[in-house]
Amino acid sequence: MGAPTTAPGGTYRRGEPGYEGTRLAMMWNTNVPDRFPDVIVQANDEADAVAAVKDAATKGMRIAVKSGGHSWSGNHVREGGLLLDVSRLDSVTIDKAGMTAVAGAGSGGSVVAAALGKEGLFFPAGHCLGVRLGGYLLQGGFGWNGRVLGPACQSVIGIDYIDAEGTARHSSETENPDMLWAARGAGPAFFGVVLRFHLRLYPKPRFLGVTAASYSIDHFDEVLSWAHHIGREVPPSVDLNLMTSRNPKLIRGQGIEVAAPVFEDSWSKARSATSFMSARPRGAKLVIPLTKVPLSRLYHQVMTHYPSNTHWVSDNMWTHASYEELRPGLHRVVDTMPQRPSHMLWMNWMPPESRPDMAYSVEDDYYISLYGGWNHPHEAAATARWAPDRIAEMSHLSTGSQLADDPGHPARVIAEPNLDRLAGLRSTHDPSGRFQPWIGHA
Repeated sequence: MGAPTTAPGGTYRRGEPGYEGTRLAMMWNTNVPDRFPDVIVQANDEADAVAAVKDAATKGMRIAVKSGGHSWSGNHVREGGLLLDVSRLDSVTIDKAGMTAVAGAGSGGSVVAAALGKEGLFFPAGHCLGVRLGGYLLQGGFGWNGRVLGPACQSVIGIDYIDAEGTARHSSETENPDMLWAARGAGPAFFGVVLRFHLRLYPKPRFLGVTAASYSIDHFDEVLSWAHHIGREVPPSVDLNLMTSRNPKLIRGQGIEVAAPVFEDSWSKARSATSFMSARPRGAKLVIPLTKVPLSRLYHQVMTHYPSNTHWVSDNMWTHASYEELRPGLHRVVDTMPQRPSHMLWMNWMPPESRPDMAYSVEDDYYISLYGGWNHPHEAAATARWAPDRIAEMSHLSTGSQLADDPGHPARVIAEPNLDRLAGLRSTHDPSGRFQPWIGHA
């Protein structure tokens, strides 16, 4: 693996030909912020990345890093300094016998998943096509079968990185362990450039399937309250999620999709794991019984909600509040929801009581994320405010936010003790503040 899939990278300085087109291309979200790096370097290999960091250190420039993904807030597009694009560092080496892999920060999660699947192996790659491992793993990594395997960063056993002085180093549990601790959840606040991730792999589940149902918005209370009520009963092998959006094909133009992807070792186990779906509310307009599907089909279905060439603003919250407490705020979400592709995602997570010690440290029973998407300028003002305003109205019920859907504003994304430790490690490993902090804390 690792054959070039894009044109060779280059260096683009502000005010020079090619700069603005390159800056705009640094985000999948076409809602690009009005921030302008002094220079953009697209590294073709490790040597390019090392040289760029050393040059920035010599010139006293701050550094932001892009690996490639959705990047809702554009954290890496900063005013001044260096923007280092490592999306071309996409080689992958699989050690089937050792159940490990080494993947470049620019490796696509879905690409890695497909390659592993051919070997009968599995890794909890992200749910969306196009997302590269760099940002995905640094922020935690909520992916397929994540309720069984945990956030994907939990399966990172080492990193190869460039430090603040431009030196390439390795980190593991026994070598520079503080950097591995930080890489597991620090997100955009990580103080280094990850070149490669060393990953722990798992056997591929023998049965991957999905069962689903869709409802008109008239059933909103029934469906959401049901999902909250049965949350703890849902087996970890099932990624239960609900999607609410406007759809002119549905009654009153809005609807709810209930999807239950399942990762098990047999049809019978999958059927048992999804048996809770038989107690879902009546009145569904479409029902899909348990069906075996390839992972590529699930990726395709997810991406119908996230069209490219779209302006996006997202915001999110973790919560363990009851449906009765959430109900008024959720009704406001539905009543004010812009047209598609804007939507609300509700995810059943139910984390275990403890995780390994790592920077990642904020999660809760339920995850609610709002995605405001628009293509026409006249939709911009109202749609851009929908997600942050609705989440703000429910903030008293929130226990934190998720960096996967980076809101780009101050939020509790890492627990306070871990945040303090992260600040201490930053002062040790990046005393000059070479690497940009997360924009929500900048």
